[in-house]
Amino acid sequence: MRVEELLATARAGLDRLGPVEAAAVQADGGLLVDIRYAALRERDGLVPGALVVERNELEWRLDPLSEHRAAEVTGHDLRVVVFCDEGYASSLAAASLRLLGLHHATDLAGGFQAWRAAGLPVRH
Repeated sequence: MRVEELLATARAGLDRLGPVEAAAVQADGGLLVDIRYAALRERDGLVPGALVVERNELEWRLDPLSEHRAAEVTGHDLRVVVFCDEGYASSLAAASLRLLGLHHATDLAGGFQAWRAAGLPVRH
């Protein structure tokens, strides 16, 4: 399997959201999760209220049954929207979270760059 096929398979199981929809999920109590690496966060800023979890820790921090889970992870029904810089790695990450039982996990189409382009809040 090629990475493009893996990405297509991951996305087939997701209801990907645009920036305005992702902001609405956050406003309604859902969790935005920023998986970008530190240099991108430092360069471009942060989404206010988003939980920062680097990709290599994501499953441990978001598994509701993990002793290492983030305090914001309250159960399998939590609405989670993962975002990376442009919306590729986040699709794979969201598919992985679904395998952990987070059935409402999805990602932000276009990633942080789409969020910023939509004029949504960014903290520097």
